[in-house]
Amino acid sequence: MSLQRDPRFERGSALPSPEEKADFVRNMFDRISPRYDLTNRLMTLGMDVHWRKYAARSLAMEPGGIILDVACGTGDFVRLLRSMGYRTIGADFSHGMLAAAHQDGLLQADAARLPFTDASFDGLTCGFALRNFTSLPTALAEMARVVKPGGRIALVEVARPDQPLIRAGHGFYFDHVVPRIGALVSDSDAYRYLPQSTVYLPPEPALRSMLKEAGFRSVAIKYFLLHSAQVISATRAR
Repeated sequence: MSLQRDPRFERGSALPSPEEKADFVRNMFDRISPRYDLTNRLMTLGMDVHWRKYAARSLAMEPGGIILDVACGTGDFVRLLRSMGYRTIGADFSHGMLAAAHQDGLLQADAARLPFTDASFDGLTCGFALRNFTSLPTALAEMARVVKPGGRIALVEVARPDQPLIRAGHGFYFDHVVPRIGALVSDSDAYRYLPQSTVYLPPEPALRSMLKEAGFRSVAIKYFLLHSAQVISATRAR
């Protein structure tokens, strides 16, 4: 996936250049890690917890399986999965986010170069990170590499509504209210970037194609909250 800037954001954009993106994202998450969870709850009205639970159930795995949580952040997904009886390892690019997690079984790693052998995990999760990867196809290929054939993945991400009136209302909230919440609670620059970063997300047909090219089948996408969030699930091809 090309990381060209959307022309709409050339003036006053919070988006980094493609060359700057990796360092920009890592430094940004280091800065916002102390209040990341609180800000998430405020921005989503607590619905992010529900979306993670739906994603975890969509793995359709028996307790005891081992799951990798990519871009684990402060460990929300890891804690949830462990409470459901899974053995879970978390990996994140940001040292600050890992330090804020205060739990074991987490390590610093780049999603484009996961430090695990092939077919190491029964399943994989990822929450709100697809748009932050420098190369989404590379990250998806790495996910496919480390998941066992027949294993499941569940990816939670934001979305933009298609219906014009709903899209306008969502756009006002996401592009104007969210940055103000971020500025009050955490970091204004970071929460200008996060809404704008949805331009890095491919349309649904392109995302499905990327997943299939990476080695997944049975791709399903479930939308929530008037199409403002999505859970993407798929099975590693045998």
